[in-house]
Amino acid sequence: MTSLKHLDLKSVPCPLNVVKIKLALEKLSKNEQLIVELDKGEPEEMVLKNLKDIGCFFKQIQENENFIKIKIMNEK
Repeated sequence: MTSLKHLDLKSVPCPLNVVKIKLALEKLSKNEQLIVELDKGEPEEMVLKNLKDIGCFFKQIQENENFIKIKIMNEK
């Protein structure tokens, strides 16, 4: 069974949000997924680029004018 962890990074500046996501991903076990909420704009761009660079699978699951919510699948 897949379990979800949640990380609210709204109003967390770059690159701190990238660091927090990397730390959270390191703690995930094989069948866990991470839900992350991020501010739109630079935080969104930096985090999504970083996730692509490190080869993470993710998908956007919610968006509004201020923030997005993504689900990151752990592929360990």
